[in-house]
Amino acid sequence: MALSWRSWLVNEGSKHLFLFFWLSVNVWLFWKTFLLYYQGLQYYYLHQMLGLGLCVSRASASVLNLNCCLVLLPMCRVLLAFLRGSQKVASRKTRRLLDKSKTFHVTCGVTICFFSVLHVAAHLVNALNFSENYNEDFLSLNVANYRGEVSQLYLMSVLVPGLTGVIMVLVLFLMCTASTYAIRVSNYDIFWYTHNLFFVFYMLLILHVSGGVLKYQTNLEEHPPGCFNPNKTLRQNMTMPKAIEDPFPDYTTEPSPEGLPVSEPFVQNNFMRICSEEPKFQSHFSETWFWISGPLCLYCVERLYRYIRSNKPVTITSVISHPSNVLEVRMMKDDFKARPGQYVILHCPRVSALESHPFTLTM
Repeated sequence: MALSWRSWLVNEGSKHLFLFFWLSVNVWLFWKTFLLYYQGLQYYYLHQMLGLGLCVSRASASVLNLNCCLVLLPMCRVLLAFLRGSQKVASRKTRRLLDKSKTFHVTCGVTICFFSVLHVAAHLVNALNFSENYNEDFLSLNVANYRGEVSQLYLMSVLVPGLTGVIMVLVLFLMCTASTYAIRVSNYDIFWYTHNLFFVFYMLLILHVSGGVLKYQTNLEEHPPGCFNPNKTLRQNMTMPKAIEDPFPDYTTEPSPEGLPVSEPFVQNNFMRICSEEPKFQSHFSETWFWISGPLCLYCVERLYRYIRSNKPVTITSVISHPSNVLEVRMMKDDFKARPGQYVILHCPRVSALESHPFTLTM
């Protein structure tokens, strides 16, 4: 038993340690983003309008950004082959870990599917709350045109984030269903062509946050959230005692010496914070490009390099048919040096214009 445990630890320990680290980063990122939108003062009014749907949608978006960044790295075959054959990566455990790149790619893909469902569900709740919790005091914060707008589907389909989101869900559904074992075995072409839709998915992902639906408050110093604005009160109703009778009924309050209800987090020395101006809101700057631009550019450069390298001539010296449907193809290529564990990608244009398959390379 002890020997088998040590063998498992040597062979599989590094893989599970890496997966544990990856899982920890996902959990930490989700929880950190959730707390930011739940407790952050800049999102105070937006959270009052949308509730937990805001926190879940943004937290799941952070996890999606991370995994959309990582899912491309295992597909950089030239980079992985270079690292595996490099003298700097001399550890067998590290090389075995690099050999598990496909497993990590699948794991990231499943994570993207799960959190995409969670993200879509949270945004459907947000769309409903935008409609039901229309706020006449902060018009720039609203997405709906009026309270109780006909359908949240209208809000989801008209806006840029809604259109791009629907298309991304369809693309992701095609990619995931075509990646199942049954489809890959029965018809590999379907898997290959649908998987190449990833480029469309990433372009839409960059455009997805360009609508500026979610906004944060920029003037926290001049307008602490939940503060009392006497200028606005005077404009609305010149009768001061009646106007300030219940200025913030939705918040947890505590009576001040004058008997006014006060938002508890903003009570200092039993006095209410006074606003100097109305709150100002600004749309978020997209952070998605920061996550995926690097891996996407790296993958595109590698694909270009592989395309250029594939155009170099290869001389086939012999073709031998072995038992059990094993085919041996002997070939020569200038300026090529084989390394252990290496494989070649063969492409037959008469069979498929885009499809190619890896085959083991031996000396």
